[in-house]
Order: sequence, then C-alpha cells, then structure tokens
Amino acid sequence: MATPIATAILWPEHFLPGSTDNYVSNEVIVAGLSAADVWPFLVDCSHWESYYDNIGQITPPPTGAFFTAEAVGSHFNFATFGFPPLEVVLEEFVAPTATNPGRLAWRAWMEGATGDDALEVYHAWIVENTPWSRDDKPVVRVLTQESQIGVPAKNLSTTVPSPMLLGHQKWLDGLIAYSKEKKEKK
Repeated sequence: MATPIATAILWPEHFLPGSTDNYVSNEVIVAGLSAADVWPFLVDCSHWESYYDNIGQITPPPTGAFFTAEAVGSHFNFATFGFPPLEVVLEEFVAPTATNPGRLAWRAWMEGATGDDALEVYHAWIVENTPWSRDDKPVVRVLTQESQIGVPAKNLSTTVPSPMLLGHQKWLDGLIAYSKEKKEKK
C-alpha cells in the first residue's frame, strides 16, 4: 500500500475553515509532472494570465513577479471574480524539494471597503511530489484552498454552482496544462 499524502494548509486562526463565511478546496494529482515542473508557473505571477482567465490587473510585489521567501510580507494586487483589484500580502513561501511540499499563501482584502462590501480572504497552495510514480514518471499533487470572510463571501457561498469552486478548478487545470506545455517545449 502506498503512503498517503496528508500535507495540509497551515491556517491562521482567523481563517480556519468552518469558522468563515465561505471556503473552497480544489486538488489535482497528475502523472508526468513534478513539483519542480509546476512551481515556477505558480510563483511567477507574470504567467497567471497566460493560463487563468479569471485574473487580471496584476501588480507584482516590489521584489518582482517571481515570489521568493524574501518576498514574504510584500504587497501586490490583482483583480478576480469581478472584484476590483484586491490588496494582497504574501504570507507564506516555501519552495518544494524532492521530499517536502512547496507552500504558497497570501491574504487579501478590498482596500477601503467597509460594512457589507468588506471582503477578506486567505488563499493557500501546496505543490508536492507524491511518494509514488506512474510508469516511472513523477506524480505531483497540487492543492489550493481559500477561506473568506464578509458579505460578498456569504453571497458566493450560496451561489450554485459555486463560482469559487469552479474558478479555482479552472486555475488548477490551467496551471497543469501550462506546466505540461512548457515541459514539452524544453
């Protein structure tokens, strides 16, 4: 029996799933890619619009479009799900290794929004190699989860089908397809 994967998001208490107004979780496990194949296109926001059409108006952090551990605490902006550009701060960055997961997380909010317009989110990613392979090819697991607070989040949580769930799946699927395309061109 293969070793199960149990790597989980490290949630700030304020954003613990089940205590917020909306929460979504999306995951893919794909043969033929490693964490090293996927990670560069997730942590370089200059690629995002190439594979995800629900994001735009990206202003990278002052450290550049490629996130690093040194960029933790840096602010950047992007617009998504019809919201104006969100103020975003990079909260976690740990690059993956052959045996340890990559971790990326940010906290975002609508600058100046108050009352029913206020929205806060925590969006986290895990990119890791599985302990098994398929046909001698690596297998990567990519998990993304988001926890949201505010009336806009409550509204999203009752919309069927869930725009957050579908949107984040589109982000994952786009990231994987883009990573495969770039790997094939090497």
